[in-house]
Parts: sequence; structure tokens; C-alpha cells
Amino acid sequence: MALAFVFPGQGSQSVGMLADLAEKHSVVKHTFDSASNALGYDLWNIVQAGPEIQLNQTDITQPAMLTAGVAVWRVWEEMHGALPTVMAGHSLGEYTALVCAGCLLFEDAVTLVADRGRFMQEAVPVGEGAMAAILGLDDEVVKQACEQASQGDVVQAVNFNSPGQVVIAGNTRAVERAVENAKQAGAKRAVMLPVSVPSHCQLMEPAAHYLAERLQKVDMKVPSIDVLNNVDVQVEADPDAIKDALVRQLGNPVQWVKTIQKMAATGVDTMVECGPGKVLVGLNKRIDKKITTIAVYSNDTIEQALQAIKGEDA
Repeated sequence: MALAFVFPGQGSQSVGMLADLAEKHSVVKHTFDSASNALGYDLWNIVQAGPEIQLNQTDITQPAMLTAGVAVWRVWEEMHGALPTVMAGHSLGEYTALVCAGCLLFEDAVTLVADRGRFMQEAVPVGEGAMAAILGLDDEVVKQACEQASQGDVVQAVNFNSPGQVVIAGNTRAVERAVENAKQAGAKRAVMLPVSVPSHCQLMEPAAHYLAERLQKVDMKVPSIDVLNNVDVQVEADPDAIKDALVRQLGNPVQWVKTIQKMAATGVDTMVECGPGKVLVGLNKRIDKKITTIAVYSNDTIEQALQAIKGEDA
């Protein structure tokens, strides 16, 4: 068995997430306490009590999701779960993977992604940027819909999530035009997403500039577990190359389909989504059905995953 761990990004957060896991495993609350100390506010209280609108602010969502993913990983380690040969994270989840691979100190990462969220929001005023999900069209048709809709604005395909599922981002008016183009081209669905930041498009260039400066102040080590990055679908060992990929990730597409395909090509046959929700499990089933995919985010799901993976090893 070759095992991979993948970590979700923004969109998988929910008020009350990891509550039952925290009741049984004190490391969950300890991890959130460390994050709260680094951030200067009670992150666990926001995650458990909301309000949802506050949890969904990108500068809070990002440290919340990173902390949740690391907390689940620490539970997995405490329970002596099998270690993966490779990791990856979807967008923000790449930072979680780097923490769990020993490349980035957790406390450093928490404040880093909070700043990343702030840089992203400041780059495009609320209302001026948007994202939309396009389902049921080939990648090239989605790209054409964006090109035809640009009309001097920015709109690009930014998340290649699974065959037939592409997310686009850019200036709000251009994204709305691209949604209409996609519908006319025969998309099964083309819907605006409830986000305030148009991630992974050219509009993020100012944020990428500030992120590059911020990353210069962060210490990184060679990861102890390989991490495939989003932007090149490559494993980097050199900290400077890892930082460069994180900067380029902000304004370039998330190549999730290629990431899973590369894992499959290197022999991965079992994949664990580590963190709240099961968005990546759903995507991965549409990318490569031969890979067994398991989501771990609760006491039941971790127990089931441990048993399933022990069974495969037997």
C-alpha cells in the first residue's frame, strides 16, 4: 500500500467542526490554543460558536482551516496511524501539508496564512472580485468562455478540481459574463460562489508581492515527507523553491487533477483527506476511481480509517 494525505482549503469550514474529536482528544484543543496565542484572539471560540460570517472572513478562515487540519493530523499521529509517502493540499491546504511534513512551524504558519488572507482581501475590494464553479464542460471550453467574457477585465480558470469541474475567478462583471457563456456552451451548472476574494487569478498579484516579502521572514526546513505543490505539481526540497511555489500559487491555477494523477502514477492507492469535510474525497473519486479515498475529521471516521488501512497492510 502507498498512502497519501491531502488537506482541504477554504470552503470546508463549518461552525462546530471537530467538536466531537476535541472531546476525546485533548491535542485538538491544545492545537487551537497555540493558534489563538499566536493570533491574539480565541480561534476555538469562533470555530465552535461562530458567527458563521466571522468564520468565513478569509483572514480567519485560513488559520482556522490550517489549525483544524493540523489538529486532525496530530490525533492521527497520537493513534499511531500509518505515515504517508506523499502529501498535498488544495490551495490553502498546501500550507497545512507543509506544517505536517515538518517544513513549517505551526505557530509561524498560523500567522502567515492569516496575513495571506488579509493580503488577498486587500488586493481586491469586496464586491469587485468573484469566483464561480462551472460543471460539465471540458477545460478548454471553460477557458474559451473566460476569454470571450474578459472584455478588458480579468477572468480565468483557476481551480482544475476534477474532470468537468472548473472554478473561475476574476473581476465580478467578467465572471458573471463567463458564467452566461458557460451556460450557453452547455454547462450542467454554472454558479457564483459565496466568496469575497478571487483566488489564484491575476488580480492576486499585489497580494503575491506582499506574501513574498512576508515569506522572507519565515524559517523553513526540508520536508520530512514529500509535498506536491499546486502550481507545478512538483516536490521541492529546497525552502527557497517551496516559498517561490507558494508565491506563484496565489496568482496561478490549482492543478488538483494533475496532482492526483501524479500520485496515482507514482503508485498511491490509498488517500486520506485530513481535516474538516470530505470535499477532496468527492473530487478524487472523479479523478481516479482506483484510489481508495477516506475522509478523517471525527472520532468515527478516524477509527474507520485506521482499521481500513491496517486491513490493507495485513
